[in-house]
Amino acid sequence: MSAGPITTGRDGLVIVDKPGGMTSHDVVARIRRLAGTKKVGHAGTLDPMATGVLVVGVEKATRLLGYLALTEKQYDATIRLGQSSSTDDAEGEITDVAPATHVTAEMLAEAVRELTGEIQQVPPSVSAIKVDGQRAYRLTRAGAAPDLKARPVTVYEFTITAIRPAADQGGQIDVDATVRCSSGTYIRALARDLGTRLGTGGHLTRLRRTRVGGYGLPDARTLDELSERFEVMPLADAAAAAFPRRDLSADEARRLAHGIRLPVAGNPGPTAAFAPDGTLVALLEEQAGQARPLVVFAAS
Repeated sequence: MSAGPITTGRDGLVIVDKPGGMTSHDVVARIRRLAGTKKVGHAGTLDPMATGVLVVGVEKATRLLGYLALTEKQYDATIRLGQSSSTDDAEGEITDVAPATHVTAEMLAEAVRELTGEIQQVPPSVSAIKVDGQRAYRLTRAGAAPDLKARPVTVYEFTITAIRPAADQGGQIDVDATVRCSSGTYIRALARDLGTRLGTGGHLTRLRRTRVGGYGLPDARTLDELSERFEVMPLADAAAAAFPRRDLSADEARRLAHGIRLPVAGNPGPTAAFAPDGTLVALLEEQAGQARPLVVFAAS
């Protein structure tokens, strides 16, 4: 990361270690004040109770966020078996209680296997999914919970790291897990569905996001640290960390800056294209035998 305070209009990413109790919008508002610009956004919402990696874009870097939000993510979570909640996490009201002391490691492993790979997942009713133009959580809180349809998501890894009796609870079990998944996966829904498969009910009691694409906790800084010394990851470095790289000739860089398509180079998915001087020119996507610009950053 670069040293010194940011100046208004500087482009780059800020990797924030979001504290619990704040919304992602709260974090964006704080970064706007620190950066001295309103052009700030984030890639992938974290619920208020969740902590960890929140990728925030400043100025031109906001144009990367839509593509960063689609990258895979990793979490450390704690799931309580034996209790269901209205929100599928600890922020909701407990709606059902059942003993989970009969759950064995073998039963848990089998249920986890069923929730690993390409699965169909119904989002939580208290979520930001839009139904007929309205957020699901607003409909639910108004007493008209929508019937949300299952969506395809991919859980690349679902590893149980610890099992223990829940503190001060009657027959509940806390399960620690590491989850690596595709964009759009709700860890709250995984907790709910794990409990359903085991016949105990379940909800999420702790969630920490440890990685978004190429950015992990070692890259993240707390809001207090950023308040003392505000730094951004420069745009070119941010793109290089998140996407495959394509180095261009001077002629290719010039043509691409004008929106002209280039020959393919065999890179699947969005690719960061760089000029010979290291300037980020554009994000590319290869389609129908050509590499077309998704977003152009360099001046033409």
